[in-house]
Amino acid sequence: MAKIKPFRGIRPPKEYVEQVESRPYDVLESDEARIEAGDNEKSLYHIIKPEINFPEGTSEYDPRVYECAREQFDKFQREGWLVQDDKEQYYIYAQTSWLPINGGQEKTQYGIVIGAYSGDYQNGVIKKHELTRADKEEDRMKHVRVNDANIEPVFFAYPDNVALLALIDKYAATQPEYDFVAPIDGFRHQLWCVSDDADIQLITEEFAQMPALYIADGHHRSAAAALVGQEKAKQNPNHRGDEEYNYFMAVAFPASQLTILDYNRVVKDLNGLTPQGFLDALATNFTVEEKGADEYRPQEAHEFALYLEGKWYSLKAKPGTYDASDPIGVLDVDISSRLILDQILGITDLRRDKRIDFVGGLRGLGELKRRVDSGEMQMALALYPVTMQQIMDIADSGKIMPPKATWFEPKLRSGLVIHKLS
Repeated sequence: MAKIKPFRGIRPPKEYVEQVESRPYDVLESDEARIEAGDNEKSLYHIIKPEINFPEGTSEYDPRVYECAREQFDKFQREGWLVQDDKEQYYIYAQTSWLPINGGQEKTQYGIVIGAYSGDYQNGVIKKHELTRADKEEDRMKHVRVNDANIEPVFFAYPDNVALLALIDKYAATQPEYDFVAPIDGFRHQLWCVSDDADIQLITEEFAQMPALYIADGHHRSAAAALVGQEKAKQNPNHRGDEEYNYFMAVAFPASQLTILDYNRVVKDLNGLTPQGFLDALATNFTVEEKGADEYRPQEAHEFALYLEGKWYSLKAKPGTYDASDPIGVLDVDISSRLILDQILGITDLRRDKRIDFVGGLRGLGELKRRVDSGEMQMALALYPVTMQQIMDIADSGKIMPPKATWFEPKLRSGLVIHKLS
């Protein structure tokens, strides 16, 4: 069962939050962070993208860069731009977005900011669905070590819970501590502090009844936090198991509230085939139907939208081309990888092959069309989004999702709450 705890968050005073908050470290490049931070010395990018404090071209993995992160974190606390709460508590974090998948309608999802138990990551109560890379784990471990803190949260999902939904509704009807619209994504972000002892106890007890929590986004942060917790335990001769370093910060959302967008593919060439030859090859495993020049989006699972030479096509996987009883084999990312990218185009390694690139669904089908029409790419493939239930089924089975399968939106904003390990 899931073990969590409240914690004394370090966060900006209300008047500074819009200057401090930022996008997550891994969704933008160093030059973008440098531009977004501009002359704002309170921007969290000085801590999470500390290479912006050095001349352009400085490696983000330079030892001086990690040390600079710690210096900046100390400075933010010294200047009062980040202040630690007096009491251990939970926080409720709401994101209101307008996404293409919702038909442009407003949608709000409510997460609870928790201290997640590192041991649950090791014993499988916190379930993952992606492989992690050692180099990225090491990068995040260095960042956690040097700051002695989880500066940015992990994104969790939990099975819907009636008592927690009622508690969230109660807080949502009150004035939030933070309420702002982020300048880049245009989404609204709100935060409430849960300091009432009865409410804190309710959250802890309800999570304690959950057999599993699921990492939606942030596998490298989860792995790094758990490993640093293990390191600190070994270094402490008086380790008890209840120290703060045994926990890491996560925002946990009810699974039903989360939106997963399509994660689409663009490819540079047709592996020596003519466009007609490519369409003929597709017809072996797919029912191919031309849809014309207007943007066409897949309407259901196992249907794909192909953009090629100014036209859209519907590709429907034929019966027998996938195993409906296999939680991996039934996924459209697996079907398209096996039967199109690998079998026809010779692309076997999605992580490293330079002939393919990936476009998150927030960019829209227009971005796929633009990259093909520009001549940069020869074809684009739009996929039907994976569901949260599919992710949970795969995590429960102990299997791993194919690469580049999920795109969660909106992303968590960083800098609203920080978790200190000591």
